[in-house]
Amino acid sequence: MNYAQLVIAIQDYTENSFSYSTDPTPINTFIKQAEQRIYNTVQFPSIRKNVTGVTTASNKYLSCPGDFLAVYSIAVDTADGQEFLLNKDVNFIRQAYPKATDTATPKYYALFGPTTTSGASPVVTNELSFILGPTPDAAYDVELHYYYYPESIVTASTTWLGDNFDSVLLYGSLVEAYTYMKGEADIMGFYNTKYQEALALAKRLGDGMERSDAYRSGQARIAPLPQNNGVR
Repeated sequence: MNYAQLVIAIQDYTENSFSYSTDPTPINTFIKQAEQRIYNTVQFPSIRKNVTGVTTASNKYLSCPGDFLAVYSIAVDTADGQEFLLNKDVNFIRQAYPKATDTATPKYYALFGPTTTSGASPVVTNELSFILGPTPDAAYDVELHYYYYPESIVTASTTWLGDNFDSVLLYGSLVEAYTYMKGEADIMGFYNTKYQEALALAKRLGDGMERSDAYRSGQARIAPLPQNNGVR
């Protein structure tokens, strides 16, 4: 289902054009809100990307990408190969490595908070940063896998979610649209039930089948459905 098809479906199901021809904002808002709910509920591989960067010697901070939401993994390249860092709280790293001069190959990371610009009058930015422990003793290549919001179907026209799981996108958008309409409780309940059913199937795919053989046990995952082998 592409964007144009989704818009028509929303209008047909709700029997409301929402004045789309003159102002597409309401329908676009329904769709974006639905996408946000879905992407924060199901960890599809399509909402992950990776980037590479370089640490700075004697600098314990590392900036996050502009579209960063959450960490999937961080690894540094060492002489012995790639080493994945362990997630800790900021206070753990502060306590374990209290001095900036405690330098070595980083082993831990924590999400520190917003970055600030350098200069006489530093300005807090919208970007986040990591704190590493211990402080890097050299420039290390870093590979960051992280979660982000993919481009909305509103602007991209076609997306992985629309192509592969349009039911959850449609019913999620209908829930948002009917909430906007202040519709009848029974119909609202019906749309929400259909959304929850579609969301359960999406979670079975994203948090179940797509990672049933994943090595990292820290990933969110659901148990596969039981197999009936004829035993009663």
